Amino acid sequence: MMVTMAISDPETPGSTPPEKPLTVEDLARMPDDGQIYELADGRLDVTPAPASPHTRAETRLSWQLINSAPEDVEIQTGPGVTLNDQRTSHRIPDVAVFRAGALERPYFTTPPLLAVEVVSPESVLRDHHRKKREYAAFGVESYWIVDPSLEKPGIIELRLSDGEYTEVTQVLGDDVFATKQPFPVRIVPTWLVADGPWRRHIGGEADTPGR
Repeated sequence: MMVTMAISDPETPGSTPPEKPLTVEDLARMPDDGQIYELADGRLDVTPAPASPHTRAETRLSWQLINSAPEDVEIQTGPGVTLNDQRTSHRIPDVAVFRAGALERPYFTTPPLLAVEVVSPESVLRDHHRKKREYAAFGVESYWIVDPSLEKPGIIELRLSDGEYTEVTQVLGDDVFATKQPFPVRIVPTWLVADGPWRRHIGGEADTPGR
């Protein structure tokens, strides 16, 4: 399927905005080519299909969250979340946690308790800056940025306070990331990407206290 509308980056100097802002209804016209199509202020924001370290980290993180979650929440991978009433801002976090029973169709329009972005080389600025602002404005209580680097994987945890995110912890490598928001969970960043018995080690030692 050919896409005739212009694709532009709202933070790239000289980018040309579309004559009419795009909405989530326009996303149905995007090609099924494996890329991720999102909207930023009515412009298409296109991300290539993620590489294997990204997908491995996303899968293992989801597994750990699901196994740690209470019954009153639901974990979803790649949910569509529409961020404004005009339907011109739409994001697809890699992983998100919602209250149980909050399923909406076709896309979520209420903030998740947690949004997680796994960083890719082409998404560093987007995940650390643009999405950080957007998720804060939307009211997402917790935002994690996961770096799936094979050399030094890490997790940054941000929490919403007075409409802005504050970094509360950054954990790298073999150290244990432990939090109680939105529910108690423990993750060793190394085991999000490393070969080996990751199920046995991904939560670290059970006696390390959470935050």
